[in-house]
Amino acid sequence: MATLQQGSTGPDVTDLQTRLKELGFDPHGVDGNFGSGTKAAVIAFQQSQGLTPDGKAGPATMTALQAAGGSASVGDAAGSNAGNSPTATDAGAANTSGLNLAGLTGHLPGAVITQIPETAKKFGITSNLRLAHFLAQCALESAKFTATVENLNYSAKGLLKTFKKYFKEGDVDGYAHNREKIANRVYANRMGNGNEASGDGFKFRGRGYIQLTGKDNYTSFSRFIGEDCVAKPDLVATTYPLASAGFFFKSNGIWAVCDRGADNATVLAVSRRVNGDPPHAVPERTAFFKEFIKAVT
Repeated sequence: MATLQQGSTGPDVTDLQTRLKELGFDPHGVDGNFGSGTKAAVIAFQQSQGLTPDGKAGPATMTALQAAGGSASVGDAAGSNAGNSPTATDAGAANTSGLNLAGLTGHLPGAVITQIPETAKKFGITSNLRLAHFLAQCALESAKFTATVENLNYSAKGLLKTFKKYFKEGDVDGYAHNREKIANRVYANRMGNGNEASGDGFKFRGRGYIQLTGKDNYTSFSRFIGEDCVAKPDLVATTYPLASAGFFFKSNGIWAVCDRGADNATVLAVSRRVNGDPPHAVPERTAFFKEFIKAVT
């Protein structure tokens, strides 16, 4: 059969999407339409197999999908091409980015792995060392990639402890466990937000794996990514959780810190740039880094 690529449609694409999803590479829909989500999933799979990540499901990719655990539908889709030599654009001796995504299987959700190639390309993740530092911080800040929106569900006691600059004793009535009111107060009149009454604090609260926060940051990210996340801030949580984290690292010059090495002192230095000084949960951040650096090297 012909190579499947963005724009392809039909049952062969459905089979491809089903197999990708089975392997943990989410195509963002099993609908028989080869769109950008399917392309990203194919790229992530190709990265994990050492194939040239061109986003096209040609003979070598189809064969690799079949070998990864077998699927009658994908095997049939590959047809007589399954035994042919791969095309020049479909196969490669090594991952062109040098990132060992295959090693991350079992350590990250497939949906996160799917986002890595494009994030790496856009934001400068050029080594496995950078990748391990980046993922460690994302894992901690997002509760192991389960949270993409800032919680802000604080009790009165929690508000006084966490936001003592903004709340005093006797000044928390009506705010405890009211996420919208809390955000509007603590993020008012900074980071490009309006006053508390504007609602900007809640609208531009932390989203993504490293909590992109504030109207100015949403505006800058929108310009870079080419989509209006100011008008549609939930895109940061739903479509760009990893990309927004990559944007944070790039914008704040954190890659140079990552490049210092794989020792505990470097993890601490990266943590400070991400979470402030002193950062919280340093032992947990360090443990995540050790897990990821071992997985990719």
